[in-house]
Amino acid sequence: MPTITAQIPTPDGQADAFAAFPEGGPHPAVLLYPDAFGPRPVLWKMARELADNGYYVLVPNVFYLHRPAPVFDLPEHITAEDRPALFGEIMPLVQAHTPERTLLDAEAFLGFLGDQPEVRPGSVAVIGYCMGAVLAMRTATAHPGKVAAVAGFHPGALVTDAPDSPHRQIPSLTAQVHLGLAENDMTPEAITEISQAFDAAGVGYSCEIYPGTVHGFTMADTDAFDPAGSQRHWERLLALLGSTLT
Repeated sequence: MPTITAQIPTPDGQADAFAAFPEGGPHPAVLLYPDAFGPRPVLWKMARELADNGYYVLVPNVFYLHRPAPVFDLPEHITAEDRPALFGEIMPLVQAHTPERTLLDAEAFLGFLGDQPEVRPGSVAVIGYCMGAVLAMRTATAHPGKVAAVAGFHPGALVTDAPDSPHRQIPSLTAQVHLGLAENDMTPEAITEISQAFDAAGVGYSCEIYPGTVHGFTMADTDAFDPAGSQRHWERLLALLGSTLT
């Protein structure tokens, strides 16, 4: 399977990125935002698996201003004991990744996809994990004419009190949505609030709690990984893509 690394020009510099895609083409495109640990081998493997199903998959390094991927010095397997020290390093970068920067970068990433000869013209899907789910939602609401599907798995803070909370942008959304939640990812009140926002926008969506899972259940390089939850995520994701990127 072809894979490439790329440097994508942005208003702030050059974002390094990884892409996987099948032979031939052109193929429908998927922009895949990583979790807070950033792009790394497990994400690149997931991109290859998705490309095996017929998609051109771009995994950008959203922390490119810090250093190229892999951004953090991560252990081969991330345990619960590793997390406090790691998040001491990671959280300042997460907090510096403002909504304004997200949208500038998203425009660059979508522009890159549109320029690739292996990418089929037309709508794309945007998916994300953990903080990446927030980036995916912001990208989808900012580009309603371009993004046909958005999926977020064990998402970060989609519902907050902030004026620019992702759920407050949903009136602009036209994409089909799937949210795959671990059991404690969102409160019942937050689920109700975001569901009401989807209903008001008139978009098709599913918001599902994956039983027995904890935050991070798709990531095979962490203690949070749950094989059943990961399999369910692939089933839901491929069904969403198959129904929207035809």
